[in-house]
Amino acid sequence: MTPRRRRPVPQPDSAPAPGWGQAHDPGLGRTIGQAADRVPGPAYGRDVRRGGRRRGRRRVAGRGVEPSGHWLMLLAGVALAGCALTLDGFVKNVVGETGPQRGGGDPASWLEPVRRSGPVLDLTGDKPAGARPKARTVALTFDDGPDPEWTPLVLDALKKHGAKATFFTVGSKIAAHPELTRRIVAEGHEIGNHTYTHPDLSAVPAWRAELELNLTQKALAGATGLHTMLARPPYSSTPDAITGEQWDTLAMLGREGYLIALADLDTEDWSRPGAAGIARAAFPRGGRGAVVMMHDSGGDRAQTVEAVCRLLDRLDRAGYRAETLTSALGMPSAHRPAAQPERIAGAALGLAQRAANAFTDALWWVLFATGVLTLARLLLLVVLARVHARRSRGPGPALTWERPPGVSVIVPAYNEEAGIAATVRSLVATAYPGPVEVLVVDDGSTDRTAEAAAGPRLPGVRVIRQDNAGKAAALNTGIRHARHEFLVMVDGDTVFEPDTIGHLVRRLADPRVGAVSGNTKVGNRRGLIGRWQHVEYVIGFNLDRRAFELLDCMPTVPGAIGAFRRGALVGLGGVSTDTLAEDTDLTMALCRAGWRVVYEERALAWTEAPATLGQLWRQRYRWCYGTMQAMWKHRRALAEPGPFGRRCLGYLALFHVLLPLLAPVVDLMAVYHTAVGDPLPAVAVWAGFVVVQAAAGWYALRLDRERVSALWVLPLQQLVYRQLMYLVVFQSVATALLGVRLRWHTVRRQGTFAAP
Repeated sequence: MTPRRRRPVPQPDSAPAPGWGQAHDPGLGRTIGQAADRVPGPAYGRDVRRGGRRRGRRRVAGRGVEPSGHWLMLLAGVALAGCALTLDGFVKNVVGETGPQRGGGDPASWLEPVRRSGPVLDLTGDKPAGARPKARTVALTFDDGPDPEWTPLVLDALKKHGAKATFFTVGSKIAAHPELTRRIVAEGHEIGNHTYTHPDLSAVPAWRAELELNLTQKALAGATGLHTMLARPPYSSTPDAITGEQWDTLAMLGREGYLIALADLDTEDWSRPGAAGIARAAFPRGGRGAVVMMHDSGGDRAQTVEAVCRLLDRLDRAGYRAETLTSALGMPSAHRPAAQPERIAGAALGLAQRAANAFTDALWWVLFATGVLTLARLLLLVVLARVHARRSRGPGPALTWERPPGVSVIVPAYNEEAGIAATVRSLVATAYPGPVEVLVVDDGSTDRTAEAAAGPRLPGVRVIRQDNAGKAAALNTGIRHARHEFLVMVDGDTVFEPDTIGHLVRRLADPRVGAVSGNTKVGNRRGLIGRWQHVEYVIGFNLDRRAFELLDCMPTVPGAIGAFRRGALVGLGGVSTDTLAEDTDLTMALCRAGWRVVYEERALAWTEAPATLGQLWRQRYRWCYGTMQAMWKHRRALAEPGPFGRRCLGYLALFHVLLPLLAPVVDLMAVYHTAVGDPLPAVAVWAGFVVVQAAAGWYALRLDRERVSALWVLPLQQLVYRQLMYLVVFQSVATALLGVRLRWHTVRRQGTFAAP
């Protein structure tokens, strides 16, 4: 009895399913499905020569087999992201626009003549000179803007009373709000330089101080086409408060050609003493002129806006005029036309800053989405794994046959001399009571794989040789030679437990089941790389695959251990040679044909994992690229009835492609926030991710009856191993988009199971 087919699946002997970006998709380059020119399929090993013939994949004319441009894309992207974050961090890494002033020592007595000269200092000449506003004239000055919320309200209040003022603007805010800066100038007000990021100039190096001033001038030129001759250092106040250290800063401003504006009356409105108190502190005494300091940014400025209205009403009644600073001094305007190059540079600076801010904001949203998806995925997997574990505690499905059926075990092998003998011995030593034959298909090995497999002369073992044609072709050769209905496929670097075959076959007693995934475990887990893979395998098999079975959307029966119904494979035309992930391609085809694919956690297989980062890279690169090939090949499953297409392909696209591409944002933003702000929240978020993943790993290890002490490698795994997997996904996506055909990546075997 076989289940009802959902729809026909293309057979290998017919026209292959269109690959990624084939002729009918002209914008995407060469097909991702052409991993090995389709004839005879993906090369299982290196190109080898047999009798003067070159077997395997030919090179793309004019370029190598591996893409190189994508690394330039990655480096360019990293460089742009670094520049954007650096610029945004420079802009936002402020001491605090309205915080308490930095202590610089006691006022120096030798500066007393300067203090008496007035609040506006000219230090451009040999001797300091000062100036005061005319009698009954007030120069209202506002620091730290422009602010999109409060500056317009201040401008409205000034316009209502016909008053003019001077705005000492922060360059980064000019760049962020150029339209507001243009409004200030258009309404007849004056602009002064208040640095680019509002640092204490007496506490930064000279080059930083000059950079702050120059960037502000460029931002002003880009927004308004003007430069300004006025400057006010952040955290400055009245002349009485000048210290020796601050005098050095003022002298530097003088050497740069600036007219330095301090204040007669500092309202300290940043402390929010109330609108009445601010207005009272801003009113000059005795009919004298005064420079009044207020703020139009840096926090809630509602009191300041109200105080401006009150102050202007009172000034009108007392016969005062509110003018710009230079007008109050009887001087020409501080504005100077900026040269065209300065305007262009300023416009570019403003555009770059706004783009950097938008990029950083987008990264915060990506970080939020990544965190939500990661937590939701782990929670879903743990819940489904618990449900699956409860259902599978029993002895398993009852057998429906009188005598145990025969099983054919197919071992495709290419250059597996180091471990093939151990694999064959473990298969022959099975405790399964029915007949078992072992078929070792030597796919054109260049070493002594065939001799090592046949050497022990074990009963029921046959060695079949063929020219190198690829793993899928080797599996098809084994299927053709197999004598039994139930087929078990195992890699040549894997060994079985004695009861593994029995557990696999028991699940095939259900006539609806077309394939069974076993539980692969890492055998060489002593090194750090092996331990990382051990934790990854345990989580993947004991959380993901349990959930996939419950959701009826198993994407892969691993090549290391899987059992299949022969009739199901014959119905598909055998194992497809279209992709580099033949196991994923085959599993998806079975699901689309209506077969159930299940997971048997008791069917254990011990495999040899890559022992070096280079070998690991090669393996995962092929896996990831091949999985994307299979996803593209079976993309029409999204429109078919049943849950497989939407659940499986949606899950893989979201969590195996998109999320790994976005997940580095977590680390990137942790570094960024540590550099520009309080590092504790960033460290806490990163640690929270590790804790959640450790909790999921703990549960997976408990389900698999493994030692939970293996989790000590998890923090290091997050720092190194996870980044490597992200780069694998990036390279795979770039390889697909660039239309480069990928060869089969072999992994050098260490012979982990060769010793008894």
